[in-house]
Amino acid sequence: MFHRHLLTIAVLLTAFSISGSGRPQEPNTNVAPRADVPLNLAPARNAAWVKARLDEVDAKLDGEAKDLVSLYQHLHSNPELSLLEVTTAARLAEEMKKIGFEVTEKVGGTGVVCVLKNGPGPVVLLRTDMDALPITEQTGVPYASKVRMKDRLGVEVGVMHACGHDVHMTSWVGTARVMAALKEKWSGTLVFIAQPAEEIGAGARLMLADGLYKRFPKPDYAIALHSDPLQPAGVVSFTEGLTLANADTVDLLVKGKGGHGAAPHATIDPIVLSARIILDLQTIVSRETNPLDPVVVTVGSIHGGTKHNIIPNDVKMQLTVRTTKTETRDRVLKAIDRIAKAAAVGAQAPEPVMTVNLDEYTPATLNDVALTRRTGDVFKQVLGEANVKSRPPMMGAEDFGRYAQGDVPIFIYFLGSIPKEKYEASLKADGPKLPGMHTDSYAPLPEPSLRTGVRTECLALLNLLGK
Repeated sequence: MFHRHLLTIAVLLTAFSISGSGRPQEPNTNVAPRADVPLNLAPARNAAWVKARLDEVDAKLDGEAKDLVSLYQHLHSNPELSLLEVTTAARLAEEMKKIGFEVTEKVGGTGVVCVLKNGPGPVVLLRTDMDALPITEQTGVPYASKVRMKDRLGVEVGVMHACGHDVHMTSWVGTARVMAALKEKWSGTLVFIAQPAEEIGAGARLMLADGLYKRFPKPDYAIALHSDPLQPAGVVSFTEGLTLANADTVDLLVKGKGGHGAAPHATIDPIVLSARIILDLQTIVSRETNPLDPVVVTVGSIHGGTKHNIIPNDVKMQLTVRTTKTETRDRVLKAIDRIAKAAAVGAQAPEPVMTVNLDEYTPATLNDVALTRRTGDVFKQVLGEANVKSRPPMMGAEDFGRYAQGDVPIFIYFLGSIPKEKYEASLKADGPKLPGMHTDSYAPLPEPSLRTGVRTECLALLNLLGK
């Protein structure tokens, strides 16, 4: 997430077909959440119960707050890229062993699975993600990342936690500490997982393929949080049902016939052909899709040529495709096929090569309605109704949706993470714009963000596990 002639389809590692049904060989997670199925739980918690548990959580959290901020700053200063989270995973495993969890490392690569059994009751999974982004940090905070590392392609890049995964990890550790200290208040099994490679949409799939739901207790419920750079610390938001979109990564190699820039008539210019394709792709959204059926087709990268006066042989394009329905996804991918083929035929160009990378495909995330309402009601008592907001579905993507596999109810919510005064200033007509997710200047406010993260995660768990 937030989820790159005859046309040849080349597929990376996983088979994909645009004939017949046109659907990739993936489990269909685009199913409606079960609003009509009641949670198999005790009656809804009353205000006295919530206040008592919150007081206990706060008492434990007060003693952890300083150390958690220190841990956050360490994680922020030492980010690692997707599938390379070796040191991060080792640190989280060490923290969880100290708390008393049974820890298994290297699940799905660098993933960590931590289990704490505490008598009979539901199994609840709490996920954090670990990976950072190839962005050079410009926040100016004292603990800013100065890390540079080589990515999977061997290219050296700056690395930054520009998506808040450092907030996620620290809240996750803080929640584990508090829940372990309050074992007499709940009964059941906690499965805390530290997931790699969320940024490339691969980590959840890798952990599930490595037996997450077979080697370890299968959850009755799965929960996660995600930081929000556009809401103040102390605020959370969530969506019932469809929350985040499908995300497909598509690579398109546009072929031509190179030559001298002064003699374009003797060439087939792949740059001009790519420009035509890029413009035509936008008509998939504007002229082929019902305006009430959201679709995004973005060309995020285009590379071709080496010099001013040389027409290259080919151009490489990287696309991200966002949809919310399986049938729409199928239609849009077919449309990309059709448009690229037509443009190539029109230019008398060699046939392009389209690659749909299912290893980075992310299915839509759909919050279970019953679980969302039950947890949201508790959040309102914890934070006050004014600080618990409804969030519209977004076209960003998150591989947390994969944990719905096997009919597991899931719930992801969003954690405000910026100073209140900056948020209020941004609301003014001439106010400064807030740095969004995946930007080099996103700097979460540590202590209040982490405190809200731990409080809400703990109460969400206790709400499901409480005696």
